[in-house]
Amino acid sequence: MQIHWFLPTAADGRSLTVGTRGTHGPQAEAAASLTPTADQFRAPTIRYLTQIAQAAEEAGFDAVLTPTGTWCEDAWLTCAALARETDRLKFLVAFRPGLISPTLAAQQASTFQRLSGGRLLLNVVTGGERDEQARFGDHLAKADRYARTDDFLTVLRGSWSGEPFDFHSEHYDVRGATVLAPPDPLPPLYFGGSSPEAGPVAARHADTYLTWGEPPEQVAQKLAWIRALAQQHGRNMRFGIRFHVVARDTAAEAWAAAERLIQGIEPAHVRRVQRVLTASESTGQARMSALHERFRDGWNPSDLEIYPNVWAGVGLLRGGAGTALVGSHTEVADRIAEYAALGIEEFILSGFPHLEEAYMVGEGVLPELRRRGLTGPKDR
Repeated sequence: MQIHWFLPTAADGRSLTVGTRGTHGPQAEAAASLTPTADQFRAPTIRYLTQIAQAAEEAGFDAVLTPTGTWCEDAWLTCAALARETDRLKFLVAFRPGLISPTLAAQQASTFQRLSGGRLLLNVVTGGERDEQARFGDHLAKADRYARTDDFLTVLRGSWSGEPFDFHSEHYDVRGATVLAPPDPLPPLYFGGSSPEAGPVAARHADTYLTWGEPPEQVAQKLAWIRALAQQHGRNMRFGIRFHVVARDTAAEAWAAAERLIQGIEPAHVRRVQRVLTASESTGQARMSALHERFRDGWNPSDLEIYPNVWAGVGLLRGGAGTALVGSHTEVADRIAEYAALGIEEFILSGFPHLEEAYMVGEGVLPELRRRGLTGPKDR
């Protein structure tokens, strides 16, 4: 099992309102009345991101996910810079396939692998926000975006084959695609998506299928769906899950820390953010929002525990991954073990602020997972 961390390339801080723009641009308008004070906000400078990457490496995480989007620093450039500041840590670079040539992406990945010593992982993000895609000149409908992603990944892998690769479709006309030398090893492809259009693309191309954190029963259903689709192509794949995490020495301390993340937030602000999120075309976002829908009016932080140690409070104020594992280090390890029993082999975790929480999880949860034999040695 592998445990990864997260690079907050939009912003970081001690409140969930910090960096709200980083996931869905329009949320910035909804958050305008909650401008963070200086002691809450941390800009994603290279110095600060280096601290987080080095903390993640020191704590024993396998890789860091770097997001993509208008309100984030560019993931390729950021990770290339941080590769020089780390020795073992891998970089899960998120990018949108429709916004770059697949042959160029193959070349970038090949170069990154050689320069970093094989530390690249690729997170393919088709994109579920119409406004976000339009900023980059992409106006395809959702189903067409997934069809283009399918073609993109075919060309990407063909470019790494070592032989000139030709491909023609509605979206690409590529002739003799290749790279200087195939990357060694080939970067694993990570892919997520909950819509009917996403599943077949994942089944054909993904090495690791990613899901956002939902209660175990829902996760099990999604994994069964993807497994069945993959078997139709004679493929097996790994599964990963994305959670925030608030882990402390005791459960009481953890829940107090979780409640502080949303302390003082007015219900009216929550409603403004949720209006933006409900406009998303993302099926996964709709599933996240449904986890806390009944608590939008008159909610209490404790009401948002939708499964033991699974808290939907993050999704009140942020798009994307909207749940957190909250509890003592032992309880969080228990939940990770429960999801692992479903078939989850990779966990992408994050916490606010990401620097301190990397150490908190690294010193509390990861040793417990190693004691249970769920992960390998710290410095593998």
